[in-house]
Order: sequence, then structure tokens, then C-alpha cells
Amino acid sequence: MKDAVAAVILAAGSSKRMGNVNKLLALWQGKALVRHVVETAKNSIVEEVIVVTGHQSDAIELALEGLDVRFVHNPDYKEGMASSLKSGIRSVGKNQTGIAVLLADMPQLKGETLNQIVTGFLQADGRSICIPICGSRQGNPVIWPKEFFPEILTLSGDKGARELIKKYKNRVLEIPCEDHGTLIDFDTPEDIN
Repeated sequence: MKDAVAAVILAAGSSKRMGNVNKLLALWQGKALVRHVVETAKNSIVEEVIVVTGHQSDAIELALEGLDVRFVHNPDYKEGMASSLKSGIRSVGKNQTGIAVLLADMPQLKGETLNQIVTGFLQADGRSICIPICGSRQGNPVIWPKEFFPEILTLSGDKGARELIKKYKNRVLEIPCEDHGTLIDFDTPEDIN
């Protein structure tokens, strides 16, 4: 497929605020947080779903049993989010026009919203950094055109690619949505309950 977007789901770390519990395995509405996000991606128009694992990778894979996804293990996950993002990018096929970066601790993201962002990206000929905007706030997932992959591969630490969004603000296409799930991540036990 010429115009294709892969979903790269960052599921490598565990929350420091959750104690010894891997928050991605915590149950919310009867399923592990990570499974909610992966199912949303699987039920969307993305071509492929890649799950980047790290901390407790076997348990993450078990929580996603039965889903047709590709797993990529990031042995450097302790270095921060950038290392997981880089692992995901390195695994993306050559036919992909871009990647949608989904955070595995955002289970309230709606599939329609992901489809809306992917459609906006494809309608912009795969050249814009597409970000959902809910109210006046930018959220996730962000879709990155392939041309930015080399620069993303130079990132380090736990910031992800937010600095590149600032650097290339003239290339950002905000996709208006009413999905507060683009803004809400689960970081504490109270968030999950």
C-alpha cells in the first residue's frame, strides 16, 4: 500500500508512581490498560500495529495474546521513551508513509479519533505532523511523516519527540476533535480506579 500508516504503541516502561505494579498490566474495565490501546489501534485504519516492549515484556505479550500485532523488544527501555520510539521506527516497513505514536497508558482514546487523525495525515499527502487538538490542548497520538524518522532516531531521554514538534511547528497540522481520551493518561492507582 502506497499511503500507509503504522501504529507504534510504546509499552516498554512502567510508572514510577505505581510502585511495583506495571501500570500497563493494571485492569481497567476488565482489561489490561495496554490491551485497550492495542485493540483501538487494531480496529482502526492503520496498516500495521507494532508494540514496543521493555519492562516485563513477557507479561505485556501475554496480556495481548490473540491479537495480530508485531512485538519489538527494546532492551534499552530504561533510557526513556526516546529509546522505545527509536526501536519502533527501526521496525517500520519501507512502505509506511508515517507512524502514529500511541502511548499504552491512554486507554480512553477512541478508534474514530485515531481514524480521523490518520485520514487527516493522508489527506495532507503524508507531509504534516498531525496532532489531535481537544479544546485548546494538543494530545496524542501524534502521526509523524517518514521524512522525520532520521531526526527522531537522534533523540534521547524521556521526552519523546515533543521538542521536534516545537522545532517544526510550521509543519504541524492540528486535527480538531472532541475526544478527551487524547489528553488523559493513567499514571497513578487513582487514575485507574
